[in-house]
Amino acid sequence: MKILVINAGSSSLKFQLFNMENEEVIAKGNCEKIGLEGSFIGYKTRGDKKEVMYDMPNHTVAIQKVFEVLTDKEEGVIKSVDEISAVGHRYVQGGWLFDKSVLINDDVLEKLDNLTELSPLHAHANMAGVKGCLAVMKNTPQVAVFDTSFHATMPAKAYMYGIKYEDYEKYHIRKYGFHGTSHRYVSAECAKMLGKKLEDLKIITVHIGNGSSITAVDHGKSVDTTMGLTPLEGLIMGTRSGDLDPSVVSYLAEKKGMTASEVVNYLNKQSGIMGVSGVSSDMREINSAIRAGNERARLALDMLIYRVKKYIGSYMAVLGGADAIVFTGGIGENQEDLRELSLEGMEYCGIEIDKDKNNHLPRGTAEEISSKNSKVKVFRIPTDEEKLIARDTMALVEKKN
Repeated sequence: MKILVINAGSSSLKFQLFNMENEEVIAKGNCEKIGLEGSFIGYKTRGDKKEVMYDMPNHTVAIQKVFEVLTDKEEGVIKSVDEISAVGHRYVQGGWLFDKSVLINDDVLEKLDNLTELSPLHAHANMAGVKGCLAVMKNTPQVAVFDTSFHATMPAKAYMYGIKYEDYEKYHIRKYGFHGTSHRYVSAECAKMLGKKLEDLKIITVHIGNGSSITAVDHGKSVDTTMGLTPLEGLIMGTRSGDLDPSVVSYLAEKKGMTASEVVNYLNKQSGIMGVSGVSSDMREINSAIRAGNERARLALDMLIYRVKKYIGSYMAVLGGADAIVFTGGIGENQEDLRELSLEGMEYCGIEIDKDKNNHLPRGTAEEISSKNSKVKVFRIPTDEEKLIARDTMALVEKKN
């Protein structure tokens, strides 16, 4: 069975084609600048990665180009689109309507439309990816895999905000959490590395990238996570502020002459690591600036490390201790000083890192980095959200058949 995984952004579309007999990725790529001048597709099918300029005014055209690449006579990996058994779509927001992955039909599409206002930028992009595929391959099963569904197991005391209950009921204002596919994947991989059942473990998963979140996983279920109604809550991130006093919104609006939506845009796109450092949202550039003596860049990294440590400590309390902590995401996987400093001084919690292991990890592998004396095991595990989406998609298609 071949499964195509689609991750559609507002002006981009990432894809991976899996052969599910061995879960091998046989082709992957990214359509960039969709609807903008200078759009192009970068892909790897057979041989080296290639990049081709191509006019893509919308996601439907981008999907068509993806299929051209996949079925190309010389470089393609399939002879026909009919070889694709199903398409799995990363869908960011499942809201209160979806607590697991679903086969997409007209009823599901209508419900997804009702969720648009919770995450307008992501939802419109995700829907464009779905409709683009439906336009090209009408009879192929399509599956939506939600970032939020893993967190649907949170208890009310964790997902509720302290607002009027009737407003929660009417407007569905609550914590939903995100990065669920990543947290679900790495917690399951952690259980495999420990040689135990996920249902027997307490794990804290730490996903640090341009967007970041931490989740408390209790016996396989998410019981709390740092992101909230939107991905803005929680840790300081690449361009997102993370936690702050809600009064900051009205205060900024008054001082800077901004509307509420303009302030939210400011907190999402002009704040965080980039806003504090004044350098970049890219951690590689932040690290270079730190080495050059930039104090604001150092402050931005210190703020991130501080919040990671704070949330790990709070989730130790929520879980009543932990069997393991897992670092993942682009920064979590590759920045050794962040892992070390986030756990520094937590020996009283039974957490002790092996600095030599941590500082000499081979790239892209799953490794234990805790010391022999550490009661809590610590791991670096690369995430693979696309593989999890492909697995969910195959399971639903096989169940249907």
